Amino acid sequence: MPSSYTEVIDKLQTKFKQGVTKPLDYRTQQLKALYRLCKENEDVLVKAMRDDLNKPYFESVICEIEFVRNDIRGMLINLEKWAQQEYTSKHILLTFDSSYIQREPYGVVLIIGTWNYPIQMTLSPLVGAIAAGNAAVVKPSEISPATARVLEELLPLYLDKDCYKVINGGVVETTELLKEKFDYIFYTGCSSVGKIIRDAANEHLTPCTLELGGKSPLFLDNEVDIEVACRRILWGKFINSGQTCVAPDYILCTEERQEEFIQVAKTILKEFFGENPHNSGDLARIVNKKHFKRLHKLMASGSVAIGGVCVEEELYISPTVLINVKASDTVMQEEIFGPILPIVPIADVDEAIRFINDRDKPLCLYVFSNNKNVVKQFLNNTSSGSCCVNDTVVHLSVDSLPFGGVGGSGMGRYHGKFSFDTFSHKKAVLIRNFIPLLEKLGALRYPPYTDKNMEKLLVLMKKRSNFFPKISYYTLVFLLGIITAVVVRLTFVASGLTKYLPHPFQ
Repeated sequence: MPSSYTEVIDKLQTKFKQGVTKPLDYRTQQLKALYRLCKENEDVLVKAMRDDLNKPYFESVICEIEFVRNDIRGMLINLEKWAQQEYTSKHILLTFDSSYIQREPYGVVLIIGTWNYPIQMTLSPLVGAIAAGNAAVVKPSEISPATARVLEELLPLYLDKDCYKVINGGVVETTELLKEKFDYIFYTGCSSVGKIIRDAANEHLTPCTLELGGKSPLFLDNEVDIEVACRRILWGKFINSGQTCVAPDYILCTEERQEEFIQVAKTILKEFFGENPHNSGDLARIVNKKHFKRLHKLMASGSVAIGGVCVEEELYISPTVLINVKASDTVMQEEIFGPILPIVPIADVDEAIRFINDRDKPLCLYVFSNNKNVVKQFLNNTSSGSCCVNDTVVHLSVDSLPFGGVGGSGMGRYHGKFSFDTFSHKKAVLIRNFIPLLEKLGALRYPPYTDKNMEKLLVLMKKRSNFFPKISYYTLVFLLGIITAVVVRLTFVASGLTKYLPHPFQ
């Protein structure tokens, strides 16, 4: 490890200032190269994630590799459109001038990935950084070492080595990196480290996105289809063995619904993982012993209704459901991030909303209900990074929706266009002209000041509703066509030449 990364960052800054990363053709080329990396090395990436997390092939492809490939497809389809100038409205004094937003890259960005989805949550932000025209340093998580090594080997083989660097290492290397001045920092991980990242960014007034986590609650209504709901809840909780930032952290429901949920869950978990989940190839393992021991302690809360089996030497914890959990229990004091699902009994919707609002704002809120009024109560009376109704996790697949937290669960947004915007500075541009008449109006601002001139300026600068209704381009062309036809006919009539007009216009 170098004593400092200043030389690395300086070289990236030089390339950025030379404009290497800015042309759209270059960005497209690099995005296609990253796509080829994901396509040509699928087996290598899958093996690395299996080594780190025993992640099933299905989850590695669908939730990680294909997620990134789809992200790149979306960027390639929309990049030219998203990079265009965005023209804005103006007041009367600037009617014949141009005002627009020009998106430009920040410069050299730092992307710090996380271990639970080491491909998706490292490369997906990189897709946004490349698309926006930045140079980047990528720091994979040392907690998933096999995947980090693979990324360190592969990225330089596909991307421009002069503009994109991979730096591996642990706390020491990350600490050294954070001493450098970056133009943007994107971090995914826990809130305790997020605070350290934010403090480091503040030293250089560097903007940052913090994708953190927290306890994402799930409300289960009495009237919802329990079998469908249970299937969707258990899938979202136990993919990646619960090591998912948007996994349902705990369930809020009545004691009556709790009993029904347990009975149905036993049957569905057998469908998912067989009689003995330990033997299933579809269940990931805990990432390391430290996290295993932490999770094992959390299982002392409430009482075990399903699962509860732990094998430390294999980092295995069976899908576990805890019942009769109290708000004061240990399992309710931190994000679980493992295959443990507590159920906290509540009396009704109002108590559930109070319970949620008494805690930090979650990354995601899940509501299972067929009652529109119940759903509206949660949407209007709680705050969360996102809300998914009657399913879990799948909202992340909708790249037209922003993904990110609020309050303690994070700041900033990404996915799809939101990734492009996150890594783009929106520069305001006004281009004025020298039309004499408009300059005469503008001269009202010059000294010597008079009340009369001020009154005129106030009238001209006053914000007004758009006089013209919003109509589509095609409607406008249609209307202009009609007006043109009418003008042509009137011209021929005035000239006495109507016999030369086509029959319908005579």
